[in-house]
Amino acid sequence: FCGECLQPCLQVPSPLCPLCRVPFDPKKVEKASSLEKQLSSCKAPCRGCSKKVTLAKMRSHVSSCPKVQEQMANCPKFVPVVPTSQPIPSNIPNRSTFVCPYCGARNLDQQELVKHCMENHRNDPNKVVCPVCSAMPWGDPSYKSANFLQHLLHRHKFSYDTFVDYNIDEEAALQAALALSLSEN
Repeated sequence: FCGECLQPCLQVPSPLCPLCRVPFDPKKVEKASSLEKQLSSCKAPCRGCSKKVTLAKMRSHVSSCPKVQEQMANCPKFVPVVPTSQPIPSNIPNRSTFVCPYCGARNLDQQELVKHCMENHRNDPNKVVCPVCSAMPWGDPSYKSANFLQHLLHRHKFSYDTFVDYNIDEEAALQAALALSLSEN
């Protein structure tokens, strides 16, 4: 994992590996020097100007490449799957506000839930069901997270409403994402 991805794991008292959920000692985290070497030696073309750039410098190059900036300016703007001005039908579960699984605090949006739990339940060892996941069509309302705070920090960095069409199943969503990804590259 890159440092940015690993950082949220280190913000809780008992860090767990984001991949396998095994406890780990942050002091024993080592840089993958062989991977850094590969990133510094492997080159790929910029998606804007086609200049070959090492992977280690690609983010920096792309963020300052005039051709990429031009492409992004011409990119269609995001339109929500469901306009926010529409009333929410009563037969659809509430996926915008949640109840704290520790203390029952109500009407917390996703960001407020993360903030509330970090401020009030940082050291709570209880395994709890994630209210965000259980509200999703694919969610398991009986699954308890081993480390709920790390789960929140890793799995809920954005609102699903922004990216998910709840009317298609997981396989169709995966296929649509793959098709879109292939068409962009």
